[in-house]
Amino acid sequence: MTQHDDHHHHDHTHDEAGSALSDIALRVRALETVLSEKGYVQPGVIDAIAETYETKIGPRNGAQVVARAWSDPEYLERLRQDATTAIAELGFVGRQGEHMVAVENTPTQHNLVVCTLCSCYPWPVLGLPPVWYKSAPYRAKAVIDPRGVLADFGVTLPAETKIRVWDSTAELRYLVIPMRPAGTDGWSEERLASLVTRDSMIGAGLALPAGEGA
Repeated sequence: MTQHDDHHHHDHTHDEAGSALSDIALRVRALETVLSEKGYVQPGVIDAIAETYETKIGPRNGAQVVARAWSDPEYLERLRQDATTAIAELGFVGRQGEHMVAVENTPTQHNLVVCTLCSCYPWPVLGLPPVWYKSAPYRAKAVIDPRGVLADFGVTLPAETKIRVWDSTAELRYLVIPMRPAGTDGWSEERLASLVTRDSMIGAGLALPAGEGA
């Protein structure tokens, strides 16, 4: 059974995937083309930099939050009660994360985050939103067929595990706390953080197994 929140007061300053590019996006694309043609930047370099911030640098903040929640029960409780304040304790604040809610995955419930009308995303803890998160197919399918979305990402959950879909808005952003992998008792927060991926904090993936961490 899939549950879906009906908060639709979105900030439409975000670009909507599937619609025409905004003036800013067009200007950025034109500037990138000019810089490439003049030899100031190599083709693909800007995309590579964006990819780094999207998948590595940005999500490290969220990974620290998750690792602290896994290892410190008192912090986890504060995160449950007021995620915005608890996340700020670690120094992660910003306009795109002013009102945060942490949702925990359990053996009986898996959480998936989407922004159905635009691309609201918790930048302070996850960095840049991935292209697929902003795409119309993901935004539609996440609500209609969340189990199918997870399968697209290679995630198969037990049939008895319920999937709850959380719709981000300009007022609320969500951070998924994935389940802690087995075999990590006694691990330091730094080592635990190496198991936390961006996708696992959106709900489109799971934390890495203990054998795959740094």
